[in-house]
Amino acid sequence: METFKRILIFIFLGIFSLGIAAQTTKWRDMYKVKKKDTIFGIANKYGISIPELMEANPEMKVEGYQLKKDDYIFIPYTKEHPAPKGHEDQNTQAVANKKPSQTAQTTNMAQTNQERKIRIGVMLPLHDNDGDGRRMVEYYRGILMACDQLRQEGISTDVAAWNVPIDADIRQTLLEPKAKDRDIIFGPLYTSQVGYLAHFCQTNGIRLVIPFSINGNDVATNSTVFQVYQNPDKVSRQSINVFLQHFTGYHPIFVDCNDTTSKKGGFTFGLRKELEKRNIQYSITNLKSSEEYFAKAFSASKPNVVILNTGRSPELNVCLSKLDGMKVNHPNVQVSLFGYTEWLLYTNVYLDYFHKYDTYIPSTFYYNSLSASTQSLEREYRQWFKGEMIWALPHFAITGYDQAEFFIRGLYSKGKNFTGATKENTYKAVQTPLHFERVGNGGYQNEAFMLVHYLPNQKLEAINY
Repeated sequence: METFKRILIFIFLGIFSLGIAAQTTKWRDMYKVKKKDTIFGIANKYGISIPELMEANPEMKVEGYQLKKDDYIFIPYTKEHPAPKGHEDQNTQAVANKKPSQTAQTTNMAQTNQERKIRIGVMLPLHDNDGDGRRMVEYYRGILMACDQLRQEGISTDVAAWNVPIDADIRQTLLEPKAKDRDIIFGPLYTSQVGYLAHFCQTNGIRLVIPFSINGNDVATNSTVFQVYQNPDKVSRQSINVFLQHFTGYHPIFVDCNDTTSKKGGFTFGLRKELEKRNIQYSITNLKSSEEYFAKAFSASKPNVVILNTGRSPELNVCLSKLDGMKVNHPNVQVSLFGYTEWLLYTNVYLDYFHKYDTYIPSTFYYNSLSASTQSLEREYRQWFKGEMIWALPHFAITGYDQAEFFIRGLYSKGKNFTGATKENTYKAVQTPLHFERVGNGGYQNEAFMLVHYLPNQKLEAINY
């Protein structure tokens, strides 16, 4: 276990070789570079040749490469220093160590331990050149943390990763020998690469998970595609449907925030149309209205739910101040807020207000820093990679962890029959729940959606739909 973690730390401290698949050499040691170390000195220390050392560490072959203090170097087994008898790939060993009842055939996969591995491919920009690369490295780290957790449960994996930056011709990556034998591939990040990879996966019977935002609609025509990302129009429709289900009996109040840059008009206009179809009365007010006219928009006999037509923080701040003023004069008026996913970014500033005004935030994810599972995963991340996760919502490492757990467990239990439907899922997400529905005769679209609810009693709940 400790050796495995050290290897992972090394891999993800930013050393990736373009177009090189995941390292498959067997290593007898990891060496942490010290000040004044040289390649010759390290090779001499371990009694190996410089070519052998460079073969185990391909980045050394790159022009201009220099050893850096605190880098980790793979020390390979060689003919003169062979692997001890019984040395095996740890994933194979993990399966071999399972009890007989755990190794019983439960899916349509082959029965040998080697074939029982879930073979994973990752085709993303795995580099340290820009934000895309750093975010995807963190996402990949999450995948590997999930694989380690699954290994402890007796689910064996074989991971191959390729660095596929924005200017890469992914067709060259697909020529790599290991690409064809994957059960599932996570990627790509860029729309221009989707068509080639989707066709490749369909031809070779590989599940393709497209984890992030892309243009195009390959999911509608390609039965191997699992599209995780939900575009803004889809999220807007989901938000309208959830609002209509949840706020029966409420008096809706739309607040015009005078934000000419807002892109929330589609949601507020669509919601108003649906309310009118149902003959549900609503009010419209303005952030510039006087306190008296602002208060007139609220019902004294029904609970009120307030909807702003922007997701920006400055306008939210003004609205909260006006609500405070209204409540001073009308303390018995009941108020809830219906917000936007962006509001999750403002939690540190507005947390007390969110609880005070019984706030509901529609989202496809929920990062709960107080949950035991989140804290445990963040603690492990720090231990493995000697640093904090990138601050982002959602957190990329947790996203990778959740997606890997979901799909690997599904493939392990259902094999090629896995569709990602709710009834097939036994995994409780840390941050990003998933469930998929088929798109016509094509692939599968993620339909997971929730309301993050800040209750007045200072508690939180995630209401899943």
